[in-house]
Amino acid sequence: MADDQEKTEEPTPKKIEDARKDGNVPKSQDFSGLFALFVASLTLLALLYLMRDEFFRLFNYILQLDHSDVNRENIVAISLSIFRVFSITAILFAIPVAIAGILAAFFQFGFIFTTKPLQPDLKKIDPIKGLGNLFSIKKAIEGAKITLKSFTTFGVGFYFFWQFIQELPTVVMFPLYQQMSWLMEKIIVIAFVMLLVTAIFGIIDLLIVRKQYFNSLKMSKQEIKDEYKNMEGDPLIKQKIRQLQMQMSQRRMMSEIPSADVVITNPTHYSVALRYDKERDPVPRVVAKGVDNMAFQIRKIAAEHNIRIVPNPPLARSLYKAVEVDEFIPDEFFQAVAEVLAYVYKMDNKKID
Repeated sequence: MADDQEKTEEPTPKKIEDARKDGNVPKSQDFSGLFALFVASLTLLALLYLMRDEFFRLFNYILQLDHSDVNRENIVAISLSIFRVFSITAILFAIPVAIAGILAAFFQFGFIFTTKPLQPDLKKIDPIKGLGNLFSIKKAIEGAKITLKSFTTFGVGFYFFWQFIQELPTVVMFPLYQQMSWLMEKIIVIAFVMLLVTAIFGIIDLLIVRKQYFNSLKMSKQEIKDEYKNMEGDPLIKQKIRQLQMQMSQRRMMSEIPSADVVITNPTHYSVALRYDKERDPVPRVVAKGVDNMAFQIRKIAAEHNIRIVPNPPLARSLYKAVEVDEFIPDEFFQAVAEVLAYVYKMDNKKID
């Protein structure tokens, strides 16, 4: 009995869908950060390339000012120019990054809208449960990830800062255009390395988050049994199951029509397809039957495969009512069916045993 209560089973599709409706989805912040950083890097490089001449003209103008040019009007004009350039850059940078954040969430778990996480829940402020969560394995993993990311980011940042300090005395002697080229080169290298580091952490975090998510949704055997019983008792679920079963049965039946020897019709309301394989079956077998539209579909497929269609209203109605699909015809129909098959085989130059 205890085994039935242990959560050892993988979550069912219904359990996952219910969790999704409640806003409980696997979301990796590191993966979202990776996607945002990737878009941010591409956007930044594109902006630096597109606006490099604008930056160069602005800085060149500022550096060429002498003391006589420094007055209130020039300071206001320069400030407005700087504000304009950096405002345009900031807006063009922020829009793609914001869109990237939305897309990152969409790629992880699709579109979802729910207010359930915003609703007050007394369990969230339970001090005993909160203390347990504080020392949980999940929190330990989170702490380890944060520590590792902090050391890695600090190490990478310190390395590039040291390189920057080492090269700066030489770079300041370069012309302004070369200084900007050097700065762009450094930005590209830093963006690439940070993107690589973030990609490693993002992929690892995504795998960990998904693993933790599905572990949190694991079910006991009893829960699976209860869910199955509840679903079976739902009239809508039952209706859906019956519809699916009927559709599968019809598709399977229609696929058997090309193997039939003859289709006996009403001729418009009933159609019954018969097959007589002397090597496998002792007597003819009904492979498909239908009324109205289904009867029309049977005749249509039969015509497409050059199968004889024989009008015989009494026999068609009787076979439809008395014999199910994939069943042999009863004794009382032997004579009538034999006459139909004899006619068909005569037309096709075949012999009947």
